[in-house]
Amino acid sequence: MNIRNLFFTLFIALIFGNVSAQDQQNVSTRFNVDFETFTLRNGLNVILHVDESDPVVAVALTAHVGSAREKEGRTGFAHLFEHLLFLESENLGKGGLDKMSARIGGSGANGSTSRDRTNYFQTIPNDALEKMIWAEADKLGFFINTVTEPVLAKEKEVVKNEKRQRVDNAPYGHTMYVIDKNLYPESHPYNWQVIGSLEDLQNATLQDVKDFYNKWYVPNNVTLTIAGDFDKAQAKEWVHKYFDEIPRGDEMQRQEKQPGTLAETKKLYYEDNFANLPELTLAWPSVYSYHEDSYALELLASYLSDGKNAPLYQNLVADKQLTGRVNMFNYTSELTGQLMLQVRAYDGKDLDAVKAAIEETFRKFEEEGIPQKDLKRIKAGQESNFYNSISSVLGKGFQLAQYEIFANDPNYINKEVEKILSVTAEDVMRVYEKYIKNKPYVATSFVPKGQVQLALEGSEEAEIVEEQIVEGAEGDIDLNEDVAYEKTPTTFDRSTEPPYSSKPELIEPEVWEANLPSGLSLSGIKNTEVPLVKFALQMKGGLMLEDPDKVGVSNLLAELMTKGTKDKTPQELEEAIELLGSDIDVNTSDERITLSGSTLAKNYEETMELVKEILLEPRWDEEEFQLAKQEVLSRIQQMEADPNSIASNEFKKLVYGPENILSHNILGTKASVESITMEDLKSYYNTYLSPLSSDFMVVGALDKKEAVDPLKGIGANWPVKNFRFPEIPEPQKPEEAQVYFYDVPGAKQSVFRFGTPALAATDEDFYPAEVMNYRLGGGSFASLLTQELREGKGYTYGIRSGFYGDENTGPFMISTGVRSNITNEAALLIKEILEKYPENFDRNDLEVTKGYMIKSNARKFETLNSKLDMLSDINNYNLDKNYVKQREKLVEEMTVEGIQNLAKRYIDPDKMYYLIVGDAETQLDQLEVLGYGKPVLLDPSAK
Repeated sequence: MNIRNLFFTLFIALIFGNVSAQDQQNVSTRFNVDFETFTLRNGLNVILHVDESDPVVAVALTAHVGSAREKEGRTGFAHLFEHLLFLESENLGKGGLDKMSARIGGSGANGSTSRDRTNYFQTIPNDALEKMIWAEADKLGFFINTVTEPVLAKEKEVVKNEKRQRVDNAPYGHTMYVIDKNLYPESHPYNWQVIGSLEDLQNATLQDVKDFYNKWYVPNNVTLTIAGDFDKAQAKEWVHKYFDEIPRGDEMQRQEKQPGTLAETKKLYYEDNFANLPELTLAWPSVYSYHEDSYALELLASYLSDGKNAPLYQNLVADKQLTGRVNMFNYTSELTGQLMLQVRAYDGKDLDAVKAAIEETFRKFEEEGIPQKDLKRIKAGQESNFYNSISSVLGKGFQLAQYEIFANDPNYINKEVEKILSVTAEDVMRVYEKYIKNKPYVATSFVPKGQVQLALEGSEEAEIVEEQIVEGAEGDIDLNEDVAYEKTPTTFDRSTEPPYSSKPELIEPEVWEANLPSGLSLSGIKNTEVPLVKFALQMKGGLMLEDPDKVGVSNLLAELMTKGTKDKTPQELEEAIELLGSDIDVNTSDERITLSGSTLAKNYEETMELVKEILLEPRWDEEEFQLAKQEVLSRIQQMEADPNSIASNEFKKLVYGPENILSHNILGTKASVESITMEDLKSYYNTYLSPLSSDFMVVGALDKKEAVDPLKGIGANWPVKNFRFPEIPEPQKPEEAQVYFYDVPGAKQSVFRFGTPALAATDEDFYPAEVMNYRLGGGSFASLLTQELREGKGYTYGIRSGFYGDENTGPFMISTGVRSNITNEAALLIKEILEKYPENFDRNDLEVTKGYMIKSNARKFETLNSKLDMLSDINNYNLDKNYVKQREKLVEEMTVEGIQNLAKRYIDPDKMYYLIVGDAETQLDQLEVLGYGKPVLLDPSAK
């Protein structure tokens, strides 16, 4: 469920800085997204937007139905259909959409469900547009007969696994359930969660499901958007051909707005099995999407909570050190909304103290209001965010459908900026007084087990329904059973997949290169589609240069680098960046520290001056250092209760072994972080950050000279350091397989990490191995692991496999979460798939793999981020500039035998680590059936 790059055609010349209200309005009206709408006789809304910058098209089908259209006792149906509609249709057959997506090089068919809409979407090479229109029409008119009892039973299990993964087995996963149950009355359609009740899903009959589909999945309740590089007249012809004969449904009535109301404040607490820190969440009733007050509420939330200048940050983080961050946002939906404020406090902090600090901050805001400079700063960021949200063809398709359905006007896309810029300081104070000041709210205190005393005083225990995991509760599902159904009549033969149109031409970006006298390597790609620039400075190092007793230094250094400079306080630096409409971040990884960001092209030179300050004139602010340490320690503590984090950390230890620095979590441990001093950061900075081992990459609306000249000051003033990179020990494959188990009592799922040391990304076999893995577990719904464990058995919500090497050797790894009571069966099935994969890989698998690997290159460089990734790969792995074309040739020449040999070489289930994080009481003893001896129970105290 993603969005990405392209369209600011007329970006704003004056969006940042001091502009008058009249200037802002003129600027706003100059921005325009061209589109065309028409409606079929059956009521289908169609929106077309042409963008010829890349040979791709995004197709989205959006149904005006979400959980709000459900009935109490029959919840979760809208989300269930998001799953069902990908499985089969009359003319594509079982798994037909996923198989086609792989063949045509699509981004992978996907979908999402909200309270008020469900959408289905994919970005494809433009030669496959007719195929996608054919497939989407099959969802709407030729689908429901294919849903049988076994299909429904299996998909119920998949949805239940999704809920366990996202809610039941996740820290704070039940928060929104408690909020919504208490913010809205039982009669309100937002009283229940989008994913629904497991009991309701289990009780749903096949007729219930068909009735829901037949009511809501009709053309007059659906919007089709097509955005990208296509011929409009041809697209209209195809839409009419495939959608015209689908019958109209009953007339649809828009739901009346239903504002949330609270007679009094409600306080509730919950002891969370997976939480190590107390968390306070406050929710006030607010307004529906696109309400006039929604823009001021969003600005209010941003001002109060975002960044170092935010009043809540100043009070709760900097002054009282109750937490490392505060999150506040206005969550709007079609019928109403809720203003949310969330604080995950530090260990042992009383949430009453957190609440008192929030109230103190509010009182101060009431006296001072919002300064004009902050109003302008936040508007600049919001406007930039809006453009980024529609910067890809898929993003524009999403937004046009959203405006059509919820604002009843797709042209709202050309009005949104004006709405953002028109908010005044008086509006901000007005909505604060109207929706927050002295108004009742719902407060939830989620606290660790046994720490109820940290909850807000006067809180009542929240009622939460938790599923009981019972061994053998689910029966076997036979999806191979032949179930006859009558096909829907049609005026022409829809069973034949439409042909491709003209082949899209992959145009590889032209890469320029340069070197500064200091040794800093520069590379870039000019792209003038939008007046935007993205950049990254990669400095080789990261975790691999750290002292094993001081793990966490590079992460803390990265945290501190944007916390002020020699001449700018942290607040001043943040403000300087935001006033340019820029962002600058520093992050660390196993093998490098990366300073990256984006800016308007016109502000690139000024942004590079700030980069120079950040890089060469660190502030070494002691107060910020202590705040950063506290935040990291808090994150480490929380990870110790999160099954997915536990699995990732323990798997690294198994793969790399205790003597390898890469076996550590990049954050460090409680002991190592507490031992780190400011001098440790300075020593790392002065020893290792050097232009000789760094690459600066830039893509966007700049030519080579414009990109290079502002960097000369960095190159001239950055001291060169000569040092040796340590030899990282080569991780060794286990001689024989072994099962390891980490106990999380009461876990609703078992988290798997199966794998072994494999390859570095620089190895000549790395890309061929990735090609080999596509059909095993790298191809999402086109992969065997997904087809067998999710689509075939309903064991999991998602599973994947991949090679994770960098400049050093990394693992081959399979990752998933399965319901607890089939841990044994799922592990056995994965092992069986791995054993048979080399011998079962055939010519059809090869053709599907080649189709995807080659045709998906049409989408390879749509976004600025993808172009930046290309430069990163070239620099990090010593690739040629035309490596994509070279890889196409390699894929074309691959054979079935070659793939089989790669699988035998790098995927041997008898020489792997099998790590399982779950409930030992119910699952541990069963795992000897894998044939690898008695499982090793890992010691949770050995952190």
